[in-house]
Amino acid sequence: MQLRGGDPESIGGYPLEKRLGAGGMGTVYLARTASGRPVAIKLIHRQFADDEEFRIRFRQEVSAARRVSGVFTAAVVDADPETDHPWMATAYISGPTLAQRIAEAGALTGAELRTLAIGLAEALREIHRAGVVHRDLKPSNVVLSPDGPRVIDFGISRAAGHQTLTMTGRVIGTPPFMSPEQLQSPRGVGPRSDVFSLATLLVYASTGQGPFDADSPYMTAYQVVHEAPELGAVPEMLREIVEPCLAKDPEGRPSADELLAQLRALPEDLGPTAEESGTAKVDEDTCPDARPDSQPDTPDTRPSAEDTDRTHHSDSSSRSRVPALRSRLPRRIARTRRRTVMAVVVAVAAIVAGATLMKSGGGADAQEPMADDRTTSDSRIATPTGAALPDGFRPWLRTVRGGQDIADELRCVAHGTAVYCGGGGVLATRLRTSDGTEVWRRTSPGVPMQGVHLVGATEDAVVGYRLPADNSDRFEIVGLSADKGRERWSTRVNGHAAVLTGQSLFAVMAGSTVLYVDADRSRIEARSARDGTVLWTSPFRAGTECVPFMAGATPFAMCAPRTETDASEVRSATVHTLDPKTGALGAAMEIGERAQPMGTVAGRPVLLQERRVGAGFDGWAKVIRIDPATGRVTAFPLKRYSGTTAGFAGGTLYFTGATGRVTAVDPANGKERWTTQTAAESASGPVAAHGVVYFSSTSGRVAALDARDGTLLWGTDPRADSVSGEVAATPRVTIAGRALVVAAGENTMFSFDTAEPPKSG
Repeated sequence: MQLRGGDPESIGGYPLEKRLGAGGMGTVYLARTASGRPVAIKLIHRQFADDEEFRIRFRQEVSAARRVSGVFTAAVVDADPETDHPWMATAYISGPTLAQRIAEAGALTGAELRTLAIGLAEALREIHRAGVVHRDLKPSNVVLSPDGPRVIDFGISRAAGHQTLTMTGRVIGTPPFMSPEQLQSPRGVGPRSDVFSLATLLVYASTGQGPFDADSPYMTAYQVVHEAPELGAVPEMLREIVEPCLAKDPEGRPSADELLAQLRALPEDLGPTAEESGTAKVDEDTCPDARPDSQPDTPDTRPSAEDTDRTHHSDSSSRSRVPALRSRLPRRIARTRRRTVMAVVVAVAAIVAGATLMKSGGGADAQEPMADDRTTSDSRIATPTGAALPDGFRPWLRTVRGGQDIADELRCVAHGTAVYCGGGGVLATRLRTSDGTEVWRRTSPGVPMQGVHLVGATEDAVVGYRLPADNSDRFEIVGLSADKGRERWSTRVNGHAAVLTGQSLFAVMAGSTVLYVDADRSRIEARSARDGTVLWTSPFRAGTECVPFMAGATPFAMCAPRTETDASEVRSATVHTLDPKTGALGAAMEIGERAQPMGTVAGRPVLLQERRVGAGFDGWAKVIRIDPATGRVTAFPLKRYSGTTAGFAGGTLYFTGATGRVTAVDPANGKERWTTQTAAESASGPVAAHGVVYFSSTSGRVAALDARDGTLLWGTDPRADSVSGEVAATPRVTIAGRALVVAAGENTMFSFDTAEPPKSG
């Protein structure tokens, strides 16, 4: 759609090209960055700018969108939620919505349907891991991009009237794709509500209609709460997975991780439908309110006005205006009781079509936990130790507040009697290791970003990240004095490293030297951590882009053609030695696709390469070892280890899963050494010391394992009211002598003696 009279020429310095769509809350435009990359800019209608609740939710949307992986969503490029006319720019995603695809070409089948299901489950898993509940998964909020489905629209309710924005306890969502609890008790909505909505999406994708379609939103809502789903036209293999997801009780549904594992096991040929095989039935166990009474039902399954009111990424001008013909299936409708129907009608009358995110543990709408609080068995034995406790040590727990009231996780480095921590709204803080006393704290004004914590620390300097208050890409690294936290220097850096290494590290520390890519993406620079003196610069070779990384205590660089990094599709990566004194790059050692640096064995870097399905992460494909002396690159295949976080300590690779399983792998050949089950859900780590390897979760659970055979030495209970955190998190544990310093969710920090860990239970 062309720009109209009254449309701005640019927003936030981005020239506008055309309209992509408009809705009740805002208009979305196609724009370009200075380098020519397309972005979608959502400009909020002026009449909502003075609504404080709206601004809060918009800030939450920006924060949540930054935390969720851009592989599965539209990554935030820039935003200004505080201006008189709020806006947010995200990566432009080309392709039709699921609603458009079904309307134009009918239901999906076979491999296409399986790929969609796996892609959406991957997206949902990452959304939940980032601490977000989407609450408005529906066909118009799924974009079918060339590299896989993307989930969009976090946090803005598209209201027809302003007054609905400030109705406390209102129900928010789209009835055919909402969960029963979302209709009945919106404040209690948690991650498994999204699982219910995802199941309705898969039914819609495979049949062309939802499992609860009816003639009116009121009857649809009633059927969501009380009726059995209509699944007769769903392929049987998919139905077996989808049906438990549609349980009325959230506890009866699988998690996104469990759902993803089940979907990945499906063959490409999903088999016949229940109707084709003659096994179609109403599952009265799933829905005890179902009755044998039935009548034909022919709902209008065309995209609703809300679906066509999409304000995001694909160009709505290409939408077909002729809906595809779809089958009309018989519907079992129970006899209604007037009081029950009226209760649902009242709820539906409050529905605002739109999406509302809820961050874990936040505000009056706090969600239910994303994982069960399992208690570890008290199987403690004496922890092998070879160090003393800090003088005057006693166990401690404290919360470190940042520059904004947005909870995050911190990461720490121990030096002498101090531990230095940073992350999110905390640029850096110094705590006394002995008792947790805060010596000084410097905050950052920006919104927390996943994986961006603390660059590092030396005896006399601390280097942290200052995230911009305007949510732009103007990231800075800041050097502080270790004793008083005084700012000594700062410089802008580029945040494109993840394209090459898969890690959100804008800078690394090589001893007392800070290595980073300059803001213009033209060279690697080195500065003194103490005073910021530029020690050397190393320009990129023509047509390439590089990023420094550390393998143990040795710096290296990973490079790739600029055409590949610009397209975020690295296929020709090379690794180079990096002279820490001059910045000179050594000969290229070819590794192919991008790889994540893990550590070193006998001075040889160890890296992991991902296995991908489209743009989706599907586990780890291989372990790579590089010999810098000879330039030889060797690779060994790995088991899939889907849904896992990879770590490295003491010369061993570790993979941790969502349920607490830890697997040790030999990096020399890719073979498993041992596997142990712990209670540390989605644990980060590891950190190794004195023959013990430690893992911890965002809830503060800690598991100590014998590094030799994986024996569980002891485990602790949660210490923070947080059960979802960063995806593929870096280690949350820091060793200070015999003391363990642990970072958990909600900016929680605590410490205890590893020889006398807190008792479980």
